[in-house]
Amino acid sequence: MAARQEGMQTKLGHGLAKVLGIKLHYREPSGKEKLTRGESVFSVSSADTYVEEEPTVGEWLREITPTSRQCLLYFWNLFPFLHWIGRYNAQWLFGDLVAGITVGAVVVPQGMAYATLAGLPPQFGLYSSFMGVLVYWLFATSKDITIGPVAVMSTITGNILANIAITNPDLPGHVVASALSLVCGAIICFFGLIRAGWIVDFIPLAAIAAYMTGSALNIACGQIPTMLGQSGFSTRDSTYLVIIHTLQYLPKCKIDAAMGLTALFLLYVIRSACKHGARRYPSKKKWFFFAQTLRTVFVLLLYTLISWLVNRNHRAKPIFKILGTVPRGFQYAAVPVLNKTIISSFAGQIPASVIVLLIEHIAIAKSFGRVNNYSINPSQELVGIGITNILGPFLGAYPATGSFSRTAINSKAGVRTPLAGVITALVVLLAIYALTAVFFYIPSASLSAVIIHAVFDLITSPNTLYQFWRVSPLEVIIFFAGVLVTVFSSIENGIYTTIIVSVAVLLFRVVKAKGRFLGRVKVHSVVGDRLVNNDGQVGDGYGAMSNKHDSSLRNIFLPIEHNDGSNPQVDVESPYPGIYIFRFSEGYNYPNANHYLDYMVATIFAETRRTNPDNYPRIGDRPWNDPGPRRGQPAADHSDRPTLKAIILDFSSVNNVDITSVQHLVDVRNQLDFYTAPNRVDWHMACINNRWTKRALASAGFGFPSPDDLALTRWKAIFSVAEIGGSTSAAAVAESRDIERDLRRRLTEADVEAARSERRAGGDGISRQPESRGESSESGEFAKDLGSAKAYAGQAAKVAVVHGLNRPLFHIDLTSALQSAIANVERRGELEAKGVGTGPA
Repeated sequence: MAARQEGMQTKLGHGLAKVLGIKLHYREPSGKEKLTRGESVFSVSSADTYVEEEPTVGEWLREITPTSRQCLLYFWNLFPFLHWIGRYNAQWLFGDLVAGITVGAVVVPQGMAYATLAGLPPQFGLYSSFMGVLVYWLFATSKDITIGPVAVMSTITGNILANIAITNPDLPGHVVASALSLVCGAIICFFGLIRAGWIVDFIPLAAIAAYMTGSALNIACGQIPTMLGQSGFSTRDSTYLVIIHTLQYLPKCKIDAAMGLTALFLLYVIRSACKHGARRYPSKKKWFFFAQTLRTVFVLLLYTLISWLVNRNHRAKPIFKILGTVPRGFQYAAVPVLNKTIISSFAGQIPASVIVLLIEHIAIAKSFGRVNNYSINPSQELVGIGITNILGPFLGAYPATGSFSRTAINSKAGVRTPLAGVITALVVLLAIYALTAVFFYIPSASLSAVIIHAVFDLITSPNTLYQFWRVSPLEVIIFFAGVLVTVFSSIENGIYTTIIVSVAVLLFRVVKAKGRFLGRVKVHSVVGDRLVNNDGQVGDGYGAMSNKHDSSLRNIFLPIEHNDGSNPQVDVESPYPGIYIFRFSEGYNYPNANHYLDYMVATIFAETRRTNPDNYPRIGDRPWNDPGPRRGQPAADHSDRPTLKAIILDFSSVNNVDITSVQHLVDVRNQLDFYTAPNRVDWHMACINNRWTKRALASAGFGFPSPDDLALTRWKAIFSVAEIGGSTSAAAVAESRDIERDLRRRLTEADVEAARSERRAGGDGISRQPESRGESSESGEFAKDLGSAKAYAGQAAKVAVVHGLNRPLFHIDLTSALQSAIANVERRGELEAKGVGTGPA
């Protein structure tokens, strides 16, 4: 019934194709029906027949359609904590407690400081810190990273709120910040749920480094006026303007400068002292680490104490600016307000905000994953960031993402699982409810010093820039372009600049990719002064190189121009007169197809001659772009050049092709067939790694000789075959191992039986003949088994072709492609000499 239904569908499809004028067997190998397994038109008598089936759309749909198991795994992987929470133990708990408390002590002052960057009261930094670490662990694939307020995102949020304060002064800042968090979180969560974490890979390291460096300069310069007690100008202008205004207002510095500069100096002194102490006393390195980590807490507590002593009698009008009242508890917990007016007020900043949340978190997570020997799932990390920023606004939080400084502290403190975030959340919760009275006297200048100290670590070091220059000088130029745009414009424009320029450079490299013509070189592998054969065995000395049957000799293919860095003293042989090997270097698709083939055709025309120089009997028959010599002038003599016979294309760097690129190949084939008329050019394809690429090329008539050529003589192609039943096959090796294992067991049993018999005989130590004969019998049986094993049999090995017989011009490597091309060119010459025809053999 199913077969009858399938036959009806086939007939219906063929009838519809006939009505629409679709040629189902267009450019088939033989010009007739599709080849089936077992046909003899392409066959080798010594190998099993194999006809490669083309991929189908239905097969592709089945591959991309998730199975029920994959759907279950999708939901299972949405909650990674389920994978390890059942094995949680006391040792993990101790590590998480230490790391969680340490990070909590750092995030409290940092969160309040970054809230001031965002133009919000300090309590909103605590709300964001609490929700970031509380929610993320449920969805985390990184044990080290901690989510919360960060300097760059806080600055972008502050810029948005500053603009809205001018355009829509009726909108409360914290309402807009919560709405921004909700919108960005929803977008990022969507990307994570559809498993599109790969979009982050489009942002290169140079762009990330430029964004972090430019942002650090922007933030640090914007905090210097607050640290010095300056006022009267906007600190949210472009960085260069803030620097100019800071210098202009230096005479107007206040007593705040004493609290800010000394705090900054003390932070660097403590860090340097702890680093020196750790080097000097390695046994106490852990204690120095914790002292260095908690330096921010120590400095803020010290300057808060100083502030309390100075301002306790001046609460209404403090001597220097202090943080002020921090409300206790979650005073702004509510459902976020989201409407058209609010969204339109920051719609233009959503792309920059999403990019910052993405790249900072994923870059940090990947970095610490590599350092600590585990892998993260970028898509799942997006889910974690998204849900954190969706739920945070319900407690009044603004956008949060992964923090580099706190993640480094978390890692060095010995965190064991993401559950350490819950410990950090408890510390923040304690601060929100129990320590708000202490926060009143924190000097604003000291908080600015903490911010400057934190962001200076984000600046790319000169040594890192030098390493970038060694790897890719062009990307260093992109780096400085991003930094300069950030300094003279804004962080958002700096981000856009580096990403757009990086993508433009990538596209330029793809579009202007230049292929290479290859030649053949015979090489040997050597160890010291001894040759190494193809099986890895060390053989004779250098003198054996002259032996034509040397097993260590092999062919490799190098660019003829040596533009790959190979030794120019090595003579690269031309493959064969009139045969060219061309390698694509950067894929082969519609952007670069024309550039590739223009270069290939121009080189071939420059190095070969037309097969029939009298192809234009009259001068008027010549095309306008090939008018020939001037009147009275003889035609250029190119008789020393070979005629074009075959082209071998190396597809090793090509994964997919498209309609445009294949059509370019068809056009070039027609152009070169006209150039070589009345002969045809043989096209051989090597190292094709994708079945869909084979299908696309075969549909355009590549991979087999044309029907006209087959009419002249039977095609005899050279195929690559592999042994499937000889002594080196997998089955034979497994069989020999089983036999050896059985022999050891039998001999062991024989030895044990012989010892028992000896003990029963009284232990006189005299050898007993029966046991000896038994052992010999065992050995003889093994020898018989060994001799009858297929692995050691002398029969001829069974072989099978590696690639389909229906695609004789698709080859597994360049060597087989060149062998096939030369064989058919020479066979064509023999047939032409006999006057049989001009088509390829």
